[in-house]
Amino acid sequence: MSRSPSNLFVLLILGALLATACATTQLTSVWKDPSYQTRPAKVMVIGVAKNPLNRRLFEDEFVLQLKARGTKAIASYTVLSDKQQDDQAAIAAKVKTLGADTVLITRLVSKKTVQFYVPGTVYYPPPYYYNWPDYYGYGYRYLYSPGYIAEDQYAVIETNLYETGTDKLVWAATSETAMNDADHKLIKSYIGIMVDSMAKNGLIGK
Repeated sequence: MSRSPSNLFVLLILGALLATACATTQLTSVWKDPSYQTRPAKVMVIGVAKNPLNRRLFEDEFVLQLKARGTKAIASYTVLSDKQQDDQAAIAAKVKTLGADTVLITRLVSKKTVQFYVPGTVYYPPPYYYNWPDYYGYGYRYLYSPGYIAEDQYAVIETNLYETGTDKLVWAATSETAMNDADHKLIKSYIGIMVDSMAKNGLIGK
């Protein structure tokens, strides 16, 4: 069954939009200490954020996804107040008390704006070739959309995993996340990519 030009045009646009939506977060660097060959048993998750709500969203989602992979995890906000975020001694004491063998710290490093050119397109109003007079005259009826400059904003985020016994960095990842969605969607997408990377590096179950 053939499709009309208008339907094909719509399908192409939808395909482009879906492809863009799937590329919300992109890893820019990943590192793992080759000497670290164990899996964390209990992770303390710390989201460094000025906004208490964002901190809770980050930590809760990380805990949820880590537990789904079979790793015990604790959201730091459940045991440490927002005022204690800059109290390293209090954090270290709580980590020891709870028996966490690793600490996962995530923070926003910076934001950046990327400009790109969207070329103009020619659109032919449907139907334009169902019969030869329409097809012959399509050139006189086309609509042209001029090109324009668009901008995308990205959040550059770091996530580091430290072993509490030695305080050593054992895994680190940096990503760029498109800031086109609501905060909760952005956070969920970002954390999904981080957790997948941890699994690929043998830190948690798949």
